[in-house]
Amino acid sequence: MGAAMRRIQAGNALSAFGLGFTVPYLYVYVAQVRDLGAGTAGAVLAVFALAALVALPFTGRAIDRRGPLPVLVGAALLAAVGALGMGFSATIPTVVLSAAAIGAGTAVMQPALATMIVWCSTVATRTRAFAMQFFLQNVGLGIGGLLGGQIVDVSRPDSFTQLFVAEAAMFLVLAAVATTVRLPHALRVQDARPKGEKGGWQVLLRHRAMVQLCVLGFVLFFACYGQFESGLPAYGVEAAGISPSTLGLALAANTAVIVVAQFVVLKMVERRRRSRAIALVGLIWTVAWIAAGYAGLGHGSQAMATAAFISTYALFGLGEAMLAPTVAPLVADLAPESMVGQYNSAFALVKQLALALGPAVGGPMGASLHAPYILTFIVFSLGISVLALRLGGKLTPVQDQPALARTRVVAQHLPEPVPASH
Repeated sequence: MGAAMRRIQAGNALSAFGLGFTVPYLYVYVAQVRDLGAGTAGAVLAVFALAALVALPFTGRAIDRRGPLPVLVGAALLAAVGALGMGFSATIPTVVLSAAAIGAGTAVMQPALATMIVWCSTVATRTRAFAMQFFLQNVGLGIGGLLGGQIVDVSRPDSFTQLFVAEAAMFLVLAAVATTVRLPHALRVQDARPKGEKGGWQVLLRHRAMVQLCVLGFVLFFACYGQFESGLPAYGVEAAGISPSTLGLALAANTAVIVVAQFVVLKMVERRRRSRAIALVGLIWTVAWIAAGYAGLGHGSQAMATAAFISTYALFGLGEAMLAPTVAPLVADLAPESMVGQYNSAFALVKQLALALGPAVGGPMGASLHAPYILTFIVFSLGISVLALRLGGKLTPVQDQPALARTRVVAQHLPEPVPASH
């Protein structure tokens, strides 16, 4: 990695570290520590998603016209203000406003960081760059969550304030690091087509491969990440008799698989077509949902149910490790040079929609409709494989398999063969 990429990745890891401090404890903080009730805590979580959905449609145009750097710095500062506000909030209006600032800021960071990674990479190096980003995010979130758990004390509100102050500090560090980055392709901003927002979206919506990728992305995030916080835990507790401590162990297994497998999986993914790698993820997640079905519906021993449930999260982690170097760089490779920010923002918007709808649908089903819940997401996982293979037919050979770009560059520089003498 060059100096610019190293700084981008370092800032990305630090911001994830800050988020890890507070995300696992937000509900407890609002509902119990500030004594604002479960309803307010649920509203705060909804505001996070709503703020992201409001901000993201305008983010892509700002990135393409102004560049990703000022957008990232502004988003990091907004998130820092929101984190400080949350740490000192004791009333419903201030908590909601702080949540909106954090939600909008962290959502806008995603396409801005993705665009900076695109500008600092090539088609041949982009796969590894996005894999590194995902790896560092998970390491940062995991370490932040572990350290935060050693600090929090429900009987001491100031311990939670310390967490939010630390989170704000990490966002400020991200903003400071970002200002030192020298983007190699900054001239692209001057060359970007000054299209209106409607025109930019029309261009994207006419791009059939991108539309298919967005549909695929929605199903991916709905069937996996959208179930982590509500559907799967509710199913595990109600159907499989899983204890809260086991839920924590399952999440730890998910993160451990990602950290251990990321670069092993990367070598395999780099040599294969992206569409087929994503299709394989669908099959892996199908097995994961079958394991979850066994945990809750198989009538085995509690030990077997617990092992099957933990393996569900571990298999999800393996699929996530395969998606990191495939989906995000594919969005960048599909984008026209002047619309990289717009494409990244559109895909982030699809992700947020899936994360908002996933818990709303999966939570009630996982709690009460156990067999339909498992069958529904087995179908969704198989749908991932079908959609991925169909998407492959819309991609160019290099878009589907970036390693071909490296091969072609080498071939172009090979010397002409010398005719054999007779």
